[in-house]
Amino acid sequence: MEAFISRAPDGDGSVRKGVMKGRKEQITLTIAPDMLGKVDELARRMGQSRAAVINLAIFRLLEPGG
Repeated sequence: MEAFISRAPDGDGSVRKGVMKGRKEQITLTIAPDMLGKVDELARRMGQSRAAVINLAIFRLLEPGG
C-alpha cells in the first residue's frame, strides 16, 4: 500500500490543492472505471451518495483497528 501511495502525484502529502467547502476540503480523485462502478452500486444499495460511501471507506481505514 505504501508503494502505491508514494507513486501518486500528491503521495507525500505536501501539496494541498483542494477548495474548502464549509469544514470539508474538496479534492479530485482519479479512479478506475470498474472500481467506480462498484462504488456507485454500493452507494445505490446503501441509499447514499458516491461521496458518502468514499468518505465512509476512508474513515474506516483511518480508524484504529480499521
